[in-house]
Amino acid sequence: MAKETVRILGIDTSLRSTGVGIIEARGSEMRAIAYGRIYNKPKVPHSECLRNIYATITDMIENHAPDCAAIEGAFFAKNPKTAMVLGQARGAAIAAVAIMGLEISEHTPRKVKSAVVGTGTADKEQVAKMVMRLLNLKEQPQEDAADALAIAICNHHQLALPLEMQAKKI
Repeated sequence: MAKETVRILGIDTSLRSTGVGIIEARGSEMRAIAYGRIYNKPKVPHSECLRNIYATITDMIENHAPDCAAIEGAFFAKNPKTAMVLGQARGAAIAAVAIMGLEISEHTPRKVKSAVVGTGTADKEQVAKMVMRLLNLKEQPQEDAADALAIAICNHHQLALPLEMQAKKI
């Protein structure tokens, strides 16, 4: 990315509450463009949840024109059903990004926490407070939105690295 200003879409996937956030970065200055969560009620069928995730991310890309996207990498889940459902939600998000023609990178939860807070063992509250501080937000974002913004911030830090050290593209 040779642009002076870059917009990054961060995605923290879950079937019922996917966090999304777009930041704009110019050098070390960053600001939030849009953020929130894609909420799916518990009784809504999985197929409708996946459609909603796909459609909402597509709309965000159309409305805010990010240059690239980043998503939290898959984590180890003890319950196979939980892992499968998370994989479906990630698939819907990745498909939306790919069909819209954006490059997408993957970051582990530990790497995101380390990039934002300075330690890979930070808790969600620490991440949310640092996101608020780094993006100069007046209010702390909802938890999933804060995680999505953190993923975008992590990706921005990665873009400053030499190509061979940058995050894995998916």
